[in-house]
Amino acid sequence: MMSLKNKRVLITGGGQGIGRTIAEAFARSGASLVLSDINRETLERTAQELRDEGHDVTAHVADVTDVEALREMRGSIYRDVGPVDVLVNNAGVVFGGNFLQLPLEQHKLTYDVNITGMTNVTWVFLQDLLERPEARIVNIASASSLVGLPYGTSYCASKWAALGFSESLRLELKEEGHNNIHVTAVCPSYINTGMFNGVEPPRLTRMLEPDQLAEKIVASCLRGDAMLMEPFMVKLTPLLKLLPVGLLDMIGRALGVTTSMRNWQGH
Repeated sequence: MMSLKNKRVLITGGGQGIGRTIAEAFARSGASLVLSDINRETLERTAQELRDEGHDVTAHVADVTDVEALREMRGSIYRDVGPVDVLVNNAGVVFGGNFLQLPLEQHKLTYDVNITGMTNVTWVFLQDLLERPEARIVNIASASSLVGLPYGTSYCASKWAALGFSESLRLELKEEGHNNIHVTAVCPSYINTGMFNGVEPPRLTRMLEPDQLAEKIVASCLRGDAMLMEPFMVKLTPLLKLLPVGLLDMIGRALGVTTSMRNWQGH
């Protein structure tokens, strides 16, 4: 299992929400943090609060959709602290509601941040990771990477893409003989961070607490797991997908999956 001692962990979207909680979990495990976020105010506040707790933190304002900004950030990180050992692609957005009632710009922004941004960051930092003795990539996908999500269509589609990206990159690195690096796709159900205010978690599931999920993400990352699915019912989803479509639709409606995003009010 990988050790985080003297390791540098870059977390995109690390200024707030689950990104901040993941940062706290990595810090408790002994890692040095490199936080990135588009929101300067929340990023600097989070970085300072973590420093006040005794953690080693550097912070960089960057937009994951801007490749040139990411290249500049990579150069600054390399000069200031050295190459990163772990990349956590966490930056993401979500918009819920009827597909046609959402502005097209929000659909496009969802794709731009959730999958183009993930691709950009990975492309900029992958060579550094390949040259480390041990390295990890953690991509925050979603339980909706595994099943359709009405009233969250573009979000769901972006997360299907994130899972496909993660799986393909993991296999490619394995085929190329890069045994020093592992890719983990994280597929959680709804997380209690405010991002999913108003949703109704499907029956037999619960709203996930971010601190508990973050600890599991760190542990899964260190083991080099291919996938982390939480809570337990999400682990059953791939098996349910083997059922006939009509029956699967009936189960999804009975469990409340198909209506869970109908009253989304998150930020």
